[in-house]
Amino acid sequence: MSIAVITDSTASLPQELRTEHGITVVPLHVVVDGQDRVEGDDEGADWVVDALRRKADISTSRPAPLAFLRAYEKAAQGGAESIISVHLSAQMSGTADSARSAALESPVPVHVVDSHTIGMAVSFAAIGATRDAAAGRDVEDVLERLERRLDASSVRLLVHSLDRLRRGGRIGGARALLGSALAVKPVLHVQDGQVEPLERVRTAGKAIARLQALTVDYSDALPGWADGVDVAVQHVDAGERAQGLARTLADALSTKVETTRLSATVASHVGLGTIGVAVVPRIRD
Repeated sequence: MSIAVITDSTASLPQELRTEHGITVVPLHVVVDGQDRVEGDDEGADWVVDALRRKADISTSRPAPLAFLRAYEKAAQGGAESIISVHLSAQMSGTADSARSAALESPVPVHVVDSHTIGMAVSFAAIGATRDAAAGRDVEDVLERLERRLDASSVRLLVHSLDRLRRGGRIGGARALLGSALAVKPVLHVQDGQVEPLERVRTAGKAIARLQALTVDYSDALPGWADGVDVAVQHVDAGERAQGLARTLADALSTKVETTRLSATVASHVGLGTIGVAVVPRIRD
C-alpha cells in the first residue's frame, strides 16, 4: 500500500529533507501587525525575527481544513492509498482538529496523529514513518512505530524570556516560573503536550551546558528497541550558540546533529534567543 506522510510547518522541516523524503507540509498563518502571512519555506524567517525585535503585535492561526483537504487530494492523485497526517500538540494548537475535519472528506483514508510535541521531534518521527512506508510496512505498523518514536521523544528549550509564551497562552506549567524569570534562565520541556518547567539555571552558559548534559543522559538511557537517536538543535536568532551546541552534541553522541531555525509560528511564541534540542529514538529493525 502506498502511504503518504503529511505534517505542518511548525515541524520546522528543512526544505531539503521535505524533498528527500517526499513529505508534504501544510503551512500555518502568522499575523504581524494585522498583516496575514502564510508560513512558507522560510523556517524561522528573518521577518519574524525583525517583528520580535521591534515588539510587533504577533499572533498565529491554524490552517483551515480546506488547506489539509487540498493536500490530501493531491496525495491521492499522486497514488497514495492511505495518508498519515502528523501534527504539533493539540494542547498548543487546533491544527490537528483542522486535519481531522478535512479527513472526513478525503478521497483516501487519513490517520491524524497528535504528536504531543513540537518542532523537529515531529519532523524526525514523520521521516521515520516515510522510511517505514518505503520499506513496505502496512499502515497499522507504520502508525505503531510512529507513536512509539513520539512517545519516547524529548524536546527541551532554553528561553531568554517567558513573556512570549505568556502572551500566547502556551506557557502551561511554566507559569510557575514567572515570578522569578528575571533571576533565572528557565529550561523548559514538552511534557504531555504542554510546555512545562524543568530546571532553573542562573546563567545562559550553564543552561546550555544543562541542555547538553540532559541530551546525553537521555541518549544513554534509550529503550531496548532503540537504535540510536536523531538529534536537532533549533533556535530563534541564536545561530552561533546553536551551532556550538550542535557540534558538542555531535562529538558526545557520535551522530549527526541537525541545526535548524524554529518555524516562524513557534518562534513567535518562544521569542528571541531561544535554543531547543529535539531528540527522537530510531527503531531497530
